[in-house]
Amino acid sequence: MDETIKNFGEQLAWSPVMENRDRWQKSDKFIVCGMGGSALAAGLLRVAQPQLDLLVHRDYGLPRVPEYFLRESLIILSSYSGNTAETLDTGREALEMGLKLAVVTSGGPSAGLGVNKLLDWARQNGIPHIVLPAGLQPRMALGYALKALGALLGDEQMLAMLSTTTLTATSLEAPGEALASKLGSRIPVIYSSAVNFPLAYHWKIIFNETAKIPAFANAFPELNHNEMQSFDAVEETKDLVDKFAFIFLVDEHDDPRISKRFSVLKKLYSERGLEVEEINLTGATVWTKVFQSLILASWTAYYLAQKYQRDPNTVPMIEEFKKLVG
Repeated sequence: MDETIKNFGEQLAWSPVMENRDRWQKSDKFIVCGMGGSALAAGLLRVAQPQLDLLVHRDYGLPRVPEYFLRESLIILSSYSGNTAETLDTGREALEMGLKLAVVTSGGPSAGLGVNKLLDWARQNGIPHIVLPAGLQPRMALGYALKALGALLGDEQMLAMLSTTTLTATSLEAPGEALASKLGSRIPVIYSSAVNFPLAYHWKIIFNETAKIPAFANAFPELNHNEMQSFDAVEETKDLVDKFAFIFLVDEHDDPRISKRFSVLKKLYSERGLEVEEINLTGATVWTKVFQSLILASWTAYYLAQKYQRDPNTVPMIEEFKKLVG
């Protein structure tokens, strides 16, 4: 896992190849269908391009949107393993309706990974698809996934920006280790602006899967209308509340009203003895900001996994669950 984090920048130099490109239909509306780490890249894309008409669908079947939106959208099926039941189900329904389709997946028999149902299905039906390099957990392949999405969106500017983004992942290892130490044995709660919520959600996922610990995420200003009240402890709830620590993802480009909410809530939480750590989202470009956040989260989760003596790579309970549900 540590080598994967260190080498993350190499993913941005990868050039995606679209098979069945002659059947690809460019669109200005997109629905990305995927679960877990396979859907994270679409959320990050919305951080960088909030004006993009893009819906992320995490469920069986097709999203409940007007039919005109379905027919005008390019439906991108994203499953790193190629065997995600929900994504396969969405694909079958979309194909029956004759909707515009594309696939992002990895591996398959040629990579020694066994059956990849989504890849086989895409090839059998002549669907445009991009095969990602294999051998990673989906949450750790976000550079590849973003390059693939850029190609399917037909966004040459995005692809160029990603290819020229330089990262020094090793410079974030010590801060990640330090943050893991500060979190101690508490449950992390990650807060961001609504615009940056996909980043907060990524932190949550990386803590869940890499460190194997509970973690939660929320966004300003909504959390000020409900969640924060739960941390105003009294004697009977203090032991419960003290189990949490907070990570604030602060962005200088946030709306000033949101920035004020960050500072006021930090004051209120600190006065109540709650641990609050601020992470400044910085970077010369929006993509640098995104990737610096991803890498810091990965290092923090990696060192938490070391603390709790857990394998940072595997997700055994998820795999067991998949087998039980068939």
